[in-house]
Amino acid sequence: MPASHDKFSVMKYGIFDHMDYGGAPTPAAYFEGRLKLAELYDRHGFHAYHLAEHHATPLGMSPSPNVFLSALAQRTESLRFGPLVYCLPLYHPLRLFEEICMLDQLSGGRLEMGIGRGISPIELDYFGLPMEDGPTMYREAFELILLGMEGGSLTYDGVHYAVKDMPITMTPVQRPHPPLWYGVQNPAATEWPAENALNVITNQTSAAASQITESYTEAWLKAGRAEHDLPNLGMTRYLVIAETEEEAVTVASRAYPVWRKSFMALWDLHGQKPVGVNYPEAFKGVMETGQGIAGTPEQVTDILRAQIHTAGINYLVCRFAFGDLTFDESCRSVELFSEQVRPYLSDAA
Repeated sequence: MPASHDKFSVMKYGIFDHMDYGGAPTPAAYFEGRLKLAELYDRHGFHAYHLAEHHATPLGMSPSPNVFLSALAQRTESLRFGPLVYCLPLYHPLRLFEEICMLDQLSGGRLEMGIGRGISPIELDYFGLPMEDGPTMYREAFELILLGMEGGSLTYDGVHYAVKDMPITMTPVQRPHPPLWYGVQNPAATEWPAENALNVITNQTSAAASQITESYTEAWLKAGRAEHDLPNLGMTRYLVIAETEEEAVTVASRAYPVWRKSFMALWDLHGQKPVGVNYPEAFKGVMETGQGIAGTPEQVTDILRAQIHTAGINYLVCRFAFGDLTFDESCRSVELFSEQVRPYLSDAA
């Protein structure tokens, strides 16, 4: 049975953005379009905006998430935001700690803090970081950042990072720290985030997501926590919504291969295949797995209601901007979702 959250939590809706480059005339024009979309997400009451961090690839136009998010903070009022994830081995944790505190202060306490090791060994290699060092660098950076948020004086002695008696002059608005996020793709990876009270998110099928929410909930209860205190258990979906099914499918089928080409760019350049990830070549394949949905508001509502119930999630994360979707096409999906889909999903969990 999928984990049931209807008694314990209110369904929330968020945004995930790879910030893949879909053909805007300039990077500046691209960033402005994404900021305008963020304003739209804010007006329609989405909980949070999550963006990816990638390097040397058209898959990610935000190699420095904090720079973009600083601009986003000034263009929005209530929308929460954060990287999903900070690739911790690519940062000195002291510098990142200070930027996290600054960004949380700038936004009045709206930062959501996603953490991870980075999914691409190719990207890490460009920075001269052996993939095998990633786990220990990640763990030490995570420990150091959380320790710094306690304030006072910071001392840490690790294999990769060490600091002694560093004065902490700024801490985040949110105490003890901004909400933490972690990407999970299989049930075996849920114990650590549950023990540490992290929000989690997956892009798996609803059936696979059900196994993840079940496993997380079991680990959460085993840690002595109450089920009504469960954090956000999220699932992402590509969503394209239009007045007719034909138009929605046509638009999604055009845009998705552009996104996939960006996703595969570095792997193809190096003659490699991504490990543990297999995205279909056409949007039809994504629709067949349920990880992408295109249709009218009524069709999308029916599909999402079933998937939310199966997955046992309490947080649906929408991907409205990907590939070469135009600003107007993304806006249309956001508005139709907000006005004609979301009101009918509240009791789907």
